[in-house]
Amino acid sequence: AVEDVNVTFEDQKKINTFARNTNRMTEFKDEIEAKKKSLQNLQDASDDLMMAEDDSLLVPYQIGDEQLQQEIKDLEGKVSAIQQVLGDLKVQLYAKFGNNINLEADES
Repeated sequence: AVEDVNVTFEDQKKINTFARNTNRMTEFKDEIEAKKKSLQNLQDASDDLMMAEDDSLLVPYQIGDEQLQQEIKDLEGKVSAIQQVLGDLKVQLYAKFGNNINLEADES
C-alpha cells in the first residue's frame, strides 16, 4: 500500500538538488576517467621515448603530467563533496518519504 505523502516546495527543491548533483557527479567521474586515460597515454609515450632512445639521437622532451594529476585530484575533491551533499539529502528524503522515493543510481 502506497502512502500519500505531501511533497512540499522544500522537498521538491531537495529532490531537484539531488538530481542535479547526481548528474554533476557523473560528469566529473567521466572527466576523471578521461584525464586518467590521457595521463596513461602520456606515461606510455614517455616509456616509448625512453626505450627508443639511441645514445646518438638524444631527443629532448618533457612530459607535463603534473597538471593532469592536479586536475584529477581537484575533480576527485569535487566528487567527494557532492557525495557528502547527496548523503545528507538521502537521509532527509528517505526519512520523509521512506520507500515512496528511490534515490539509488540506476545501474542499467
